[in-house]
Amino acid sequence: MNLIVTPDEASFDQAAAEVIAPVVAAGGNLLVATGNTPMGAYRLLGERHARGELDSSRARAFQLDAYRFETPEDPRSLYGWMLRSFTEPLGFNPERVVRLPGDARDPEAACAAFEAALKAAGGLDLAILGLGPNGHLGFNEPPVRPDAPTRVVNLTPESLVSNAVYWPGQAVPRQAITAGMNLILGARRVLLVARGAHKREILHAALEGPRTENVPASWLQALNERLTVVTDTAAWPEGGRALTAEPA
Repeated sequence: MNLIVTPDEASFDQAAAEVIAPVVAAGGNLLVATGNTPMGAYRLLGERHARGELDSSRARAFQLDAYRFETPEDPRSLYGWMLRSFTEPLGFNPERVVRLPGDARDPEAACAAFEAALKAAGGLDLAILGLGPNGHLGFNEPPVRPDAPTRVVNLTPESLVSNAVYWPGQAVPRQAITAGMNLILGARRVLLVARGAHKREILHAALEGPRTENVPASWLQALNERLTVVTDTAAWPEGGRALTAEPA
């Protein structure tokens, strides 16, 4: 796996943007995370597009996760956040943006349709992921197996607390719908972004600890050269180096 350790926020954002930009330009299929961590990289990409330096006309964006029962108009909507921060600034064709519908009346059918749409599009070229405080990817909460499909999940207390900071004064939904570990681990490339001292312990557990259902991100170790991790010296004081995981 490729581990990039950056000294500051600007270099962190730039490093992440450099991983994403070629996939967009090549017309790839991207699984798109929200959360604060990738926002700086998304802003840089939006600026490139505004300058005419990044063509997204052939790319597709797939929503990573959604709160259960959210509508696109809900201020807590992760779909709305993805549109505002990523697909609209980068000029994605709205017809090439695939929503994971948290408000679906039949969530099982919606999850199956999402996976079918991704398969029909040729699979994921890049999964962009943040790292939850309990090691979750998307809302794949622990314990989770590497073959877990797209599905409805109950959020853990750690996730409820960490997500409450985004919507002060509003209740965080207790259920979500998430792209499955099967889709994430099947991506041709995965970008994991994590920074800050508060991510140090869980990032080390994910990259160097045992592969376990209790740390969902630990399953990424099996990807080896398909995994790029962009972090900072606060989360990874040891500095950048290549990490080689043992075969699964």
